[in-house]
Amino acid sequence: MSPQLTHEYFMRLAINQARIAAAHGDIPVGAVVVREGAVIGRGRNMREFRQDPAAHAEIEALRDAAAQLGGWRLTACAVYCTLEPCVMCAGALVQAQVEHLYYGAADPKAGGVESLYQILEDSRLNHQVLVHPGILQEECERLLKDFFERLR
Repeated sequence: MSPQLTHEYFMRLAINQARIAAAHGDIPVGAVVVREGAVIGRGRNMREFRQDPAAHAEIEALRDAAAQLGGWRLTACAVYCTLEPCVMCAGALVQAQVEHLYYGAADPKAGGVESLYQILEDSRLNHQVLVHPGILQEECERLLKDFFERLR
């Protein structure tokens, strides 16, 4: 990875997606899919915008990447997400055969990666994803805290 293409660089791209989500009234979660140093998928929470319960940032980014590649297998890809994925999104990462997940903030109420469940590392599944938590954690947590404080 070149000096400009660091884990923090890609997480900042995910944070930008999260900010767009917040501007549309969605919980600020963003994600990007990276392959060989290039962003091939972008996503942000769009549940409110689309009125779709499955329109999570990770799902949107995986769909975008699959469309770019012309196939659903996202081997040799890394996903950067501002928030620990939920059970649904963790399952999608396994199904897509993603190699690495980098995330910012933990989700103690709904996390499917480390907080409540460890889906990505479950050896009973046909694929495991390498997990790297805490990338720009404070900045990712601040986005969520600020969003929910504005709602109150």
